[in-house]
Amino acid sequence: MAADEPRAMRRRPSQERSRATVERILDAGRSVLLERGFEAASTNRIAAAAGVGPGTLYQYFPDKEAILDRVVERAVDDLEARITRAFLGSLRAGDDAVRHHLEALLDALTAEADLVRVLAQDQPRTVGRRRVGFARRIDALVAGALLAEHPDTTGVPVDAVAWMLVRTVEHVTVSWVLEQPDVPREAVVEELTAMVGGYLATRWG
Repeated sequence: MAADEPRAMRRRPSQERSRATVERILDAGRSVLLERGFEAASTNRIAAAAGVGPGTLYQYFPDKEAILDRVVERAVDDLEARITRAFLGSLRAGDDAVRHHLEALLDALTAEADLVRVLAQDQPRTVGRRRVGFARRIDALVAGALLAEHPDTTGVPVDAVAWMLVRTVEHVTVSWVLEQPDVPREAVVEELTAMVGGYLATRWG
């Protein structure tokens, strides 16, 4: 198994009762993760939170990393889906596309603020692997949207523009959610919209 691959389950649940047990373990794993963080989470704490014995937990998962990998993968899948829907929706929002995207992005991040905070602090290998892959997919979507809006790319490095826009927006929005600064959300959206719009204007006029 490669170093960045998630840990596998010991065995897959085939019966409804077994599936329900696994779901309780994963729900408990999420709760313990948010409360304790990756380092302090343990199989004993997860088993206790799930209302099962450690032996039952080990029937399905070899260690805490396997549980937390599954928890993170499911949570990141949901967050990625929300962000992707927000981005695709913004492409249909006309002149207010940037503003609509930022609003929807902040909605998604705020809804999962506790999870975003834990993942930003601990950065387990699963998150690093998934984050890079997801960012690249968003890069491609942004580049495609820019090309559709501005077919004439003479002298404009579209891939570089897309990469910079995605990383700038990600950094500002995640930082706002995590830091909770004394800056109104409306001001963040307004200024970031102006920043992105102004930058694009310099590239395409």
